[in-house]
Amino acid sequence: MGPTACGKSQLAICLRKYLSIELISVDSALIYRGMDIGTDKPSFSDLYNHPHRLLNIKDPVENYSAAEFQKDVLREIDEIIKLGKIPCLVGGSMFYYNVLLHGLSILPPSNIKLREYLIQKSYEKNYLYKKLKLIDPISASRIHKNDFQRLIRALEIFYLSGKSLTELKKKNNYKLPYNIFQFAIIPPNKEWLNNKIELRIKKMLMLGFQKEVEILFLRGDLHKNLPSIRCIGYRQMWEYLEYKNSYKDMFNKTIHATRKLAKHQLTWLKNWKNINKIEYHSTSTILAKKVLDVLEKNDFSV
Repeated sequence: MGPTACGKSQLAICLRKYLSIELISVDSALIYRGMDIGTDKPSFSDLYNHPHRLLNIKDPVENYSAAEFQKDVLREIDEIIKLGKIPCLVGGSMFYYNVLLHGLSILPPSNIKLREYLIQKSYEKNYLYKKLKLIDPISASRIHKNDFQRLIRALEIFYLSGKSLTELKKKNNYKLPYNIFQFAIIPPNKEWLNNKIELRIKKMLMLGFQKEVEILFLRGDLHKNLPSIRCIGYRQMWEYLEYKNSYKDMFNKTIHATRKLAKHQLTWLKNWKNINKIEYHSTSTILAKKVLDVLEKNDFSV
């Protein structure tokens, strides 16, 4: 685990030199086909040599829920273990990790009319967040005010069931039946991470990110309220293509949104239990050695 732009994928790939592992992507953006540059998807060469499961499994027009992720990732873990290998999960979608570790309560199915109403309300500044804060302050403290998908789902659950997401989660008896080792790469400081984020976005634009979004834009079946197009970078570029943003605004808003995401990821990690925090190093080999040291100290066969 770790904030965006801290080298998680490179570390996971490097670990394959030392451990008999298979990689599983834990990223809510990497699931989409045709969204490669803006999600910083591993290169074709890296994926050919180091396949990632749960990557490129959905078209951008499709939705993908946390419940689907839980089902899919448990299946992949089971298959890898049957092969006699170790599942290694890598990515920055902290909510997905939380679902894997703690499960989901039985929640009411989505209601299209209610969801459409809440989507319209999302255009009013902070409406969804303020509403959830009144109904379920605990969930509101865990969900970013701009994470419209999760805010809408939390409110939808309350309106359909009469109970908050927090109340329903208390009834969850789920337990993951595996021995888990958790690691997080921690950046040296905020300035370093901000610089890495800006460099990544500049590189993304140089690699042809605008063209990638133009292809999606011209399909005709996608719109900016879809989870795929709400991904950071895609939404900002989409609005630029709609002439709602200048190029400079698109660039600055993408940087701002990415920094907010990184801050949110670090907030998750700050309160995460049973985690081994690894200080960032410029080489994946040194990071891998730090992981191996922890495993060896815990009598994990490497």
